[in-house]
Amino acid sequence: MTDALVAFLRARFQSELENARFSGSVMATQSERFGVPPEEAAKHTRLSVANAEARLTLLEETVIPYLGTADPGGRNAEYQLRLLAAPYVEHNDYPHD
Repeated sequence: MTDALVAFLRARFQSELENARFSGSVMATQSERFGVPPEEAAKHTRLSVANAEARLTLLEETVIPYLGTADPGGRNAEYQLRLLAAPYVEHNDYPHD
């Protein structure tokens, strides 16, 4: 289950990062079309990309390296993994096994 959940989250977070970059690019070049000032569009883009990057970095650097270890760090990593996955529990590809 843990390996499947890691793969699932990696895919979600990578997709969210790509979407944030793409939508940010659209907003930056067409902000007036959406009724958003260019500086607000740029600010929102930076926030969306930073959010997506932070989740991916958290998963890759502070959760995955400790999964499966027998110490408290391993238990904490398992808990963090489940917390990161919680918003996606209703997703069609969520690994329930």
